[in-house]
Amino acid sequence: MIVLLSTGLAWQQYDAFASRLATAAGLELGQDADGAIDILLVGTDSRTDAHGNALTQEERDKLHAGDADATNTDTIVLIRVPDNGESASAFSIPRDSYVTVPDEVPGDDWPGDRRVKINSVFGSTRFQELVRLVEEEGMDRDEAATIATAAGRDALIKTVAELTGVSVDHYAEIGLLGFLLLTDAIGGVEVCLNNAVYDPLSGADFPAGRQVLDGADALSFVRQREGLPGMDIGRIHRQQVFMASLSRRVLSTDVLTSPSKLSELSSAIQRSVVIDDNWDILAFAKQFQDLAAGNVQFETIPVVTTNAWSSDGSQSVVEVDPEEVEARLAQVLADSVEQEEPLPDFGFDPSDITVNVANASLLEGLATRVVDELTRVGFVEGEVGNWLGKPTMGSKVITADTGSDAARAIADYLGGLPLEQDLDLRKDQIQVVLTTRYDGPGAAAPPEMPQPDEQVVLAEGDVPPPVSAEHAGPPCVD
Repeated sequence: MIVLLSTGLAWQQYDAFASRLATAAGLELGQDADGAIDILLVGTDSRTDAHGNALTQEERDKLHAGDADATNTDTIVLIRVPDNGESASAFSIPRDSYVTVPDEVPGDDWPGDRRVKINSVFGSTRFQELVRLVEEEGMDRDEAATIATAAGRDALIKTVAELTGVSVDHYAEIGLLGFLLLTDAIGGVEVCLNNAVYDPLSGADFPAGRQVLDGADALSFVRQREGLPGMDIGRIHRQQVFMASLSRRVLSTDVLTSPSKLSELSSAIQRSVVIDDNWDILAFAKQFQDLAAGNVQFETIPVVTTNAWSSDGSQSVVEVDPEEVEARLAQVLADSVEQEEPLPDFGFDPSDITVNVANASLLEGLATRVVDELTRVGFVEGEVGNWLGKPTMGSKVITADTGSDAARAIADYLGGLPLEQDLDLRKDQIQVVLTTRYDGPGAAAPPEMPQPDEQVVLAEGDVPPPVSAEHAGPPCVD
C-alpha cells in the first residue's frame, strides 16, 4: 500500500478512496518527530475483511482458512522512511522474537518477567481485555471486541517501540485476504525457487525456477514454514522477496498505465487494509512520491540466535538484542542524513561541465559509482566505461586547462587527484581516470544484495541478506 500511495494513485480521487478505507482508532502513535516516518505493518491471520465482514466460502477455501476470530500476527514489519522521502527500509521482526512487554501494556496473564514471543502480544492483550470488558464490566461483546482489538494493536505498537527504540508513527494491518486480492489485482507476482516444494499444510506446491503466482498461490508461498531453513527465518526471506517483487510490479509501467489494474488495486486496499485514523495518506503520497523510483529495501532485524529458549525453558524462541536492533534502525536514519549533506559551492555552475569517467582498475562498478557522486553534486554525466588509453600508475583528472576552476574542483572533490593536460579535450569537458588505489567518493561498493535468479541458500541459524525492490527480477530462494 505504501509503495502504491507513493505513485499518486489516490491524489485525484482522494476523498472517494479514503472514505472507503478501514481505519483503527484509539492508537497511541508518535508525531514523526525523529527525522523519519515509522510505519508498523502487521499481517494477521484474520479470516474477515478489513471491515469485519465474513469472507465467502470460496475465499476461505482459497485461503486455507478456518477460525474467523484468529488474531495471530505472524508478519510484523517496521518500515522506516526518512523525511527526505528518497528511500524506505522495511525491517522484518521474526514472529518468535523473545521480547519484553512494556509495563504500560495492560493484562494480568503475562509471565513474571513479561517476556513473550512477539507474535502473541496482539492476541493475548486482545483476549485479556475482551474477557475483562465482557465478564467484569458487562459490556456488549461486539462493542467489547472493538475496544479489545484496539488494545491489542496498541500493545503491539508499544512492544515494537520497546524493542527498536523507534516511536511508531503510523499503523497498517493486512489480513490473509489482502495477499490474495493485491496479487490478483496486478496480474500476479514473479518469484523464483531453488528447488521444487510441496507442503500440504500451507498448500505450497511449486516447481523450481521462475514463475508468476496468482493470489492463492502467493499466499501459500509466503505462509510456508515446514521444510525451510530456520522455518520462520526462511519464511521471512520468502516474504521479503515477495514484497520486493510486488513493489517492483506495482511500479511497473504495465500497472501504472492501466486504469483497470489501478482500480482493482484501489479496491483491494479498501477491502483488505486497515490504517490508523490519523494517517493523512494524501500528504504521505505527496511527501514520498520519490519512492516510485523503487528505492525500497527489505531486511531482517539483527538476531543473536534462532535457537534460544524462553525463561522457563518451555519454548524455542529467537533471541534478539534491543541495543543491536536500535543501532541498526538508527543507522538507516544516519545514512539518509549523510545523503542529504549540503552540496558544495564550487563558485561556478557544475551543470556546464561534462565529466567522462573511466575505470582503469579491476574493481567492478567503480566508474559508475564515481560518476553517480559527481552527478549528485551537479556535474553532467559523459562517457562512462573502462579506460582504453595508455596504462596509468594512479588515478588522475585530465583537462584541456589545468588551471581551470572546474578541473581543480573535481580533482579536489575526488580526494586531491593530480591534474594532467590534454589539449584535445573541450574546455567544458573533464576526463577522470580511476585506478585500484582510488579511495575518494564512490570508492566503496554498497552492501551486496542477491541479484535476479541468484540462488540464496540459508544455513540453519542464518539471517537472510537484504532484498532490494530495484532489481530486474527476484533472487531464487528456498
